[in-house]
Amino acid sequence: MSSERLSKTGMLVVALAVGVALSSTTAGAVQINPSVTVNGNVSVLGNVTKGSGTFAIDHPLDPKNKLLFHSFVESPDVLNVYDGIVVLDSRGQASVELPDYFLALNKDFTYLNTPVAVAMPNLYIKDRIARSLFSLHPKIAFTIAGGVPGGKVSWQVTGVRHDPFIVANPIVPEVMKGPRQLVDVGEYLFPDHYEKNK
Repeated sequence: MSSERLSKTGMLVVALAVGVALSSTTAGAVQINPSVTVNGNVSVLGNVTKGSGTFAIDHPLDPKNKLLFHSFVESPDVLNVYDGIVVLDSRGQASVELPDYFLALNKDFTYLNTPVAVAMPNLYIKDRIARSLFSLHPKIAFTIAGGVPGGKVSWQVTGVRHDPFIVANPIVPEVMKGPRQLVDVGEYLFPDHYEKNK
C-alpha cells in the first residue's frame, strides 16, 4: 500500500491505496474514487465532513456471518456525553465525580437522571457541576438528591466543547453553497438523491 499526499486550495488529502482514482470537483476539493479501506489508525488535524457515519464490527451474536453497523451520535452542537450508574447513600443522595479536565473542555451542561427499579419522584440535582474547594484533592462533581436510600440512579451529563481549538474553529450548522464550500450554488453533494425527485 502506498501513500501519496496531494494539496489543493488548502485541503490535504492522503490517498492510502494503490490504484485509487483522484478527480477534482468544481469546489476545488479532491475526490477519491472508489472507496478506500484503511487497516490501521487515522488521525485528522481538522474537521471531518461526511454524509453519514457508522462503526462496523463483526456481529457479536453471529461474528462469522453478520456485520453490525451503528450510526454516530450527531448534533448541531459539539457535544460531549458522560454517563453512568450511581448508588445513593443513606440520605438518598450521591456525588457523581467527573474527569479532572471536564470544566476545561465543557460548558452549558445538561443533566438527565433516571431511577432504576424503584420510583423516585423527588429526585433532583442538589449541587450543579463545580470544582470542590474544600479538599486536598479538588474534584469536579455534581450531587443527585431526593432519592431512595440505597437506590440506583442512571445519570447522563452533556457539555458543549469550549476548548481553544473548537473556539477558533466553530462548527457552523447551516451555510450557503458557493465557490468556497463543498459544492457551488445549484449543485448537490448527492445529486442522485435529489435529481430523481424533480
